[in-house]
Amino acid sequence: MSNNQNKQLTTSWGAPVGDNQNSMTAGHRGPTLLQDVHLLEKLAHFNRERVPERVVHAKGAGAHGYFEVTNDLTQYTKAAFLSEVGKKTPMFIRFSTVAGELGSADTVRDPRGFAVKFYTEEGNYDIVGNNTPVFFISDAIKFPDFIHTQKRNPQTHLKDPNAVWDFWSLSPESLHQVTILMSDRGIPATLRHMHGFGSHTFKWTNAEGDGVWIKYHFKTEQGVKNLTADVAAKIAGENPDYHTEDLFNAIEAGDFPAWKLYVQIMPLEDANTYRFDPFDVTKVWSQKDYPLIEVGRMVLNRNPENYFAEVEQATFSPGTLVPGIDVSPDKMLQGRLFAYADAHRYRVGANHQHLPINRPKSEVNSYQRDGQMRFDGNGGKSVNYEPNSFGGPTEVKEHKQASFPVSGIAENVGYDHNDHYTQAGDLYRLMSEEERERLVANIVAAMKPVQRDDIKLRQIGHFYKADPEYGTRIAQGLGLQVPQEV
Repeated sequence: MSNNQNKQLTTSWGAPVGDNQNSMTAGHRGPTLLQDVHLLEKLAHFNRERVPERVVHAKGAGAHGYFEVTNDLTQYTKAAFLSEVGKKTPMFIRFSTVAGELGSADTVRDPRGFAVKFYTEEGNYDIVGNNTPVFFISDAIKFPDFIHTQKRNPQTHLKDPNAVWDFWSLSPESLHQVTILMSDRGIPATLRHMHGFGSHTFKWTNAEGDGVWIKYHFKTEQGVKNLTADVAAKIAGENPDYHTEDLFNAIEAGDFPAWKLYVQIMPLEDANTYRFDPFDVTKVWSQKDYPLIEVGRMVLNRNPENYFAEVEQATFSPGTLVPGIDVSPDKMLQGRLFAYADAHRYRVGANHQHLPINRPKSEVNSYQRDGQMRFDGNGGKSVNYEPNSFGGPTEVKEHKQASFPVSGIAENVGYDHNDHYTQAGDLYRLMSEEERERLVANIVAAMKPVQRDDIKLRQIGHFYKADPEYGTRIAQGLGLQVPQEV
């Protein structure tokens, strides 16, 4: 017999349970007695088993693994987990779709979240990215509006292509990401067969305090594979958890997926002269200008033991930083620094960082106390304020973030470079004729349900400005003419 079979069943407060099959009743037929506290506790806990699902990235799968450094980049960053070749750091990753709810299908056309937590000796470090190098919008102030268009219509409670294309057609900065989303890469074959990106620009700082701008690229060692729209739709109906199952089964079988991590590195001064604003997340840096430099290798080799504890309760924020890694003025990133951690405080609780999946491997010494579900010693009798003269933890001045210059007038402005068409057009022209055919077919199918021609025509204008052939083929597919003013 296993140990589990020998253990006695208890209540949540540790008392042995005498009968877990029959509730206590007044007489043989009942009614049920309010004093059956074991029944009440079971039902009350059951009612509260679901924490609120994530507003975005609700459907996801996760796995444990390690990151190994393969290249010495200490001249660029003092981050301890990158300090020597061969160094291994435990990590956890969560893949997800963006728009769908917890029960939605894995094989929908949607970006995929790619969130990595490194348990470093200096605390946790999160890279919270996607499987695309760009995003739909460049300023966090537009994010709630954008996500509303991806969710459900307030009257019909149905997905709303009118809202989707109305917003995109009025937000031309989305064109680059829309082109990626509607291309072959819009539906990965599995979570193992896609790249990952930090997407934003970040700053690395070395031991001397010198900095560079960087972008992260996780390149899959399994190769990139995608699904056609018809195959994806078939799988969505037959096995909506296809990607979740594939990842679990691959790791369980010892077929451990791996990614090589690369960075692009830009000297700080180049940000003032580059032909696109390097902080605009709707734009990429040309790899001809800033080639990929290998950093290390990520391997996923262990499945979660409990989905809720390790995947659903996992919390990631781009503000979870370690010394040697800082942020950039990217307007989307700046908003995410607040929004992600705030979402976790609401969804999981103020003490979410104390949960085993989120708890750092390094020692935590802070003056934060109390709050719902504080399940450790809560700091015991130690001093709970700073500065103090009782030997409490103190700041480490050498780990101050590097200073950076700021200038100008405080005002509501966009990025200086408002060319939203060149990179989308370049991407279109890089595609083979077969890839272009599928891209056009995907866009036409997605836009046909839009009820207003003015929305369709406005979006066609953006495609045309990126590449005349691109816009013309979309227009023809929708039975419309490219607007004369374009």
